[in-house]
Amino acid sequence: MSESLQGRVAIVTGAGGGLGRAHAIELARHGARVVVNDLGADEPGSRAGAVADEIRRGGGEAIVNGGSVTDFDAMEEMVRQAVAQWGRVDILVNNAGILRDKSFAKMTLDDFRAVIDVHLMGSVNCTKAVWALMREQNYGRVVMTTSSSGLYGNFGQANYGAAKMALVGLMQTLALEGEKNNIRVNCLAPTAATAMTEGILQQEVLARLHPAAVSPGVVALVSDDAPTRTILMSGAGSFECAHITMTRGIHVGRAEDATAQIRARFDEITDRTGEIVPRTGFEQAHHELSKSGMDADSMSANGRTVIG
Repeated sequence: MSESLQGRVAIVTGAGGGLGRAHAIELARHGARVVVNDLGADEPGSRAGAVADEIRRGGGEAIVNGGSVTDFDAMEEMVRQAVAQWGRVDILVNNAGILRDKSFAKMTLDDFRAVIDVHLMGSVNCTKAVWALMREQNYGRVVMTTSSSGLYGNFGQANYGAAKMALVGLMQTLALEGEKNNIRVNCLAPTAATAMTEGILQQEVLARLHPAAVSPGVVALVSDDAPTRTILMSGAGSFECAHITMTRGIHVGRAEDATAQIRARFDEITDRTGEIVPRTGFEQAHHELSKSGMDADSMSANGRTVIG
């Protein structure tokens, strides 16, 4: 057992099984005290209770919480429970999720909303519940669980992909807003054999994709020296990073044949040579205006810099 998270308090949602269970156990193995959240966790014989027992048997500290991530009041109560037990919350791992896979043509709006409500709004609820506390203590580590389905698309997962890509946007902005209070916000894009992937992948493949192989990445994303605004991908013991990039592109101004130029020069527009990873959304405007010949010092309003 490492003690890199000694004294830290972590909340892991959806931690009764799969990735959440693996995350909770790995965080505890590194010294964190863990709130194991999952639906029904407060009931006798619950899966979350078994995870908490396993952590305690290993010499760690854990409590359970059965609140739904879709209920903001319940998430506020979960944070109060953690503070009452240990005095603070340092780490939040937004892991809870569901699947309602169907092609978009066959998908009901109820199934679309259900997935958005759990993945996106569930993460919003949990993060909002802990945000003021993290700001007050000038320390926080938040992990959103995104997915390659959101980053790159996946047939039959329009709802899931939309929710998972939305979490990247949430991470990007919260990382900027939390920076001055030492709150670091990152995304994890896992590939793992869980109840949500059962029946989708072959058994031989699933055997390599054990959830425990992903969880060391979570520890790296919540440690004292964690990065921020990182999309860490992980599966089968491999780790990569994904980036939202911007090509150098072209400048055509307001030429009358602008559309014709765009169509004729589309290879130049999509050429990834020298592509950029913008620090903020304003850097798109900075890049575009600079190509139009505007000096960067002129890109402000009322003396306030609004670019970059």
